Amino acid sequence: MSRSAKVYLRLSRIELGRGKRRAMLLASGLMVGAIAVLMAWAADAAQAAYAGLLTRAAWAGLVVTPVGFALCRLVATRFFPGAQGSGIPQVIAARRVTDDADRRRLVSLRIAVGKVLLLLVGLLCGGSLGREGPTVQVGAAIMQAAGRFGGLSRAGLLLAGGAAGVAAAFNTPLAGIVFAIEELGRSFEVKASGLVLIAIVLAGLTAQTLTGDYTYFGQSYLFLPWKTQIVVVPFVAVIGGLAGGLFTSASVLFADGLPGRVGRLIKAHPLLTAAVLGLLVALAGWLTGAPIDGTGYGPTRDILHDPAAATSLWFGPAKFVATLATSLSGIPGGIFSPSLAIGAGIGFDIAHLLHQPETGAIALIGMVAYLSGVLQAPITSFVIVAEMTASGRMVLPLMLTALIATSVARFLGKEGLYHALASRLLR
Repeated sequence: MSRSAKVYLRLSRIELGRGKRRAMLLASGLMVGAIAVLMAWAADAAQAAYAGLLTRAAWAGLVVTPVGFALCRLVATRFFPGAQGSGIPQVIAARRVTDDADRRRLVSLRIAVGKVLLLLVGLLCGGSLGREGPTVQVGAAIMQAAGRFGGLSRAGLLLAGGAAGVAAAFNTPLAGIVFAIEELGRSFEVKASGLVLIAIVLAGLTAQTLTGDYTYFGQSYLFLPWKTQIVVVPFVAVIGGLAGGLFTSASVLFADGLPGRVGRLIKAHPLLTAAVLGLLVALAGWLTGAPIDGTGYGPTRDILHDPAAATSLWFGPAKFVATLATSLSGIPGGIFSPSLAIGAGIGFDIAHLLHQPETGAIALIGMVAYLSGVLQAPITSFVIVAEMTASGRMVLPLMLTALIATSVARFLGKEGLYHALASRLLR
């Protein structure tokens, strides 16, 4: 074979490899978007089924929820280790490890399958769960599996898949980019920037094709007069930041193991612990009458758009207890959507306490305050809430709220929830 023929053959192989990588990116981005939409539809159906059960027998949750929590914990531990919890700490931890075997223990297609199935079971039995964290882990698993074609950074693929999962789940492409920078990466890798943008665009287009172009919580057009902002923003930011920091501190303390006999009992009896926490979730809903199961999307939308028809003042506190208990139980599921619901409930209560008519606007501030307290990621918090509600007129007070709430939360812990749990996974 002549030298020119060899050069031509080598160039052809290089171009073929590039073509495979482009096809891989295209297919995986489209798949992330499609799976995010399917997860949303299935999650809505599971929540509706549990709500229907409660309308027929209000006490049914006292049996179904603890049994379901124990079952989810058992299946996750035995068949899908690594599927427990939100999924976002696993993606963050997977980006920090260099060994492929260690990475697959945190993010893999097997874990992704278990994550989706057990998330739906958790919602079906009344858990206070979100689907966005699992969507991040599933998106990262798909991109990582596609990366086996070679030639692309595994860490970059995890970043792109996770960001695409957020963008597709909420229909918030800007928030997907910010989430990749502030939470998953904590620095934006130049080599990964193209991957992230391609994945977000493809996943977002797929989601919009299947569901239409929409704003997650609907167009809000909310506004808060500056005289009211002076009083409300610092107050809500401090309360929300403290509540979010308390959630993170409790989660980290539980992950490290409680001291004394209680800690030993929890460690020795994980299934019983999950059942007891499930019973606590059911009791919180039964005693308050608040709709605290699932993602909290419906009550949150009511608070924003029709406060007069919104749920009771117990919704925020009860949702906090239910989400914390669900998270500590170790069953697969996220805390992103429930956190937004808790924040909306906090804002709803404060608006009534201060006798303020702008309930929806104050609820928006509460959403950003609580989420900032949990994540300690102020940019992600205000961008995602602003984009989910199309509340452009509220950007400045939301920014200030995020900064104050994050600063307050840092008095209770130096790290946000996802990074604190990721550090413990790496141990």
